[in-house]
Amino acid sequence: MNFKDEFERELTKNILPFWMTKMQDHDSGGFYGEIDGHDRLTVAALKGGILNARILWTFASAARMLQSDEYLTVARKANDYIVEKFFDAEYGGTFWALQADGRPADSKKQIYSQAFFIYALTEYHCATRDKRALERAIELYKLIERYSFDPINNGYYEAFSRDWSLLDDVRLSDKDANEKKTMNTHLHILEAYTHLARVWNDEKLRLQLRNLILLFLFKMIDSQTAHLNLFFDEVWSCKSTIYSYGHDIECAWLLYEAAETLGDQNLLVQVRDVSLRMAQAASEGLLPDGSLASETDYVAGHTNTYREWWPQAEGVVGFYHAYRLSGDAKWLDRSKKLWNYIREHLIDANNGEWYWGVFPDGSIDTEKPKAGFWKCPYHNGRMCMELFKASPVLR
Repeated sequence: MNFKDEFERELTKNILPFWMTKMQDHDSGGFYGEIDGHDRLTVAALKGGILNARILWTFASAARMLQSDEYLTVARKANDYIVEKFFDAEYGGTFWALQADGRPADSKKQIYSQAFFIYALTEYHCATRDKRALERAIELYKLIERYSFDPINNGYYEAFSRDWSLLDDVRLSDKDANEKKTMNTHLHILEAYTHLARVWNDEKLRLQLRNLILLFLFKMIDSQTAHLNLFFDEVWSCKSTIYSYGHDIECAWLLYEAAETLGDQNLLVQVRDVSLRMAQAASEGLLPDGSLASETDYVAGHTNTYREWWPQAEGVVGFYHAYRLSGDAKWLDRSKKLWNYIREHLIDANNGEWYWGVFPDGSIDTEKPKAGFWKCPYHNGRMCMELFKASPVLR
């Protein structure tokens, strides 16, 4: 079996079947909010917007790539549930979370989440040619530009109330800093705007996508280290001391894709060089077994060697991307070693999907969910699809 076959098999025999057979909520609609690390369904768990948007993106993308009516049926179900339950008919935008029965649980407008709905609806449009899905994606884009964009200091604010009033607590999660602007939200706006620009030729959208690329080049990527800074105040003063290796390598390839979409060759050359420097910076987190550490606090001098699932998946894609850009075989070797680590330690071949992570001592983390508010089929599903499409050399 070659690597291309392995990625297709992982996607179609392990990841997607888990979500199709275990996560579809046939009673209340949509998808359940959580399955724990021991494969026990949490029926009453909240249904997160990010989870549902990422499910839609994954199944629409798989349906398009593999020409699968089966996956398209799941994507339609995800789209219909999102339109019916997550969209706010009164104020626009999408809710952060729903109760298990579909009633709004948290109606705030987190821009990170709005961006993922743009990404997902755009992909659903690509898979189905559903014009209304594209129109909804454009509506969300316009809301982000209307309420979140900072015309004075540039960039995007993080979170708003249901009626689009700026919130005091703008954190994505408890582990995040409560700062006005974050790299993470900007990264996923970049990702969403890139995909939207592929199918909607709008001059302002293209200008804002270019602006996002420049923000990364001159505000968020450290010019000396090529690592990303993570948290900023309103005027772009850095408020963090953490380097996140997973975000470094994810940004390395998403930033290049954004520049490719714009088609500006001068910008593309500049981004190519930065992308390779970021891949090199991310590789500082590689461990002897080929896996990728979570993060380093460069002030405290401490590296967290917990192996979370998503940096491993993004590393496989990002290091392969660095190989494609440079032709240097060391990047292909790093990508393959990461995939081997994933196969041996993270994949649950018996019950489906991947575990959340691996502790520094090598034991599997079964206390965190295998599916949930943040544990979705997006990072690992996208890894399989990116490498399946790009992997004639992976033999």
